[in-house]
Amino acid sequence: MSAHDELPLADYDHLPLSSLQHRVRALTEEQLRQLLEYERSHADRLPVVEVLMARLCGLEGGATPSPGGAGAEPLPERPAPPRGGSPVTATEPSPPPRHGHPDHPGQSQ
Repeated sequence: MSAHDELPLADYDHLPLSSLQHRVRALTEEQLRQLLEYERSHADRLPVVEVLMARLCGLEGGATPSPGGAGAEPLPERPAPPRGGSPVTATEPSPPPRHGHPDHPGQSQ
């Protein structure tokens, strides 16, 4: 079992999934196996295990580590808000029309 301080990604436990997907591209098979072992023995988060396994399978299939390490720009978790223009404000939804109300002739009660 790997100790947290020996993991190949700094602050691994606090990386959002999109950053993890980006950063694992720079890791070797050995480093991925180390993260996978750590993940399975600690939080065992299914989406994280799936990301690690998919990349490991890619490397075993002939892929090579590529840029995407700690110095690379991570992908945003959510799209950035639109720039410029006026902001859209949320309003209370209106209640649906009442059917069969006595103030509306021709509708049943």
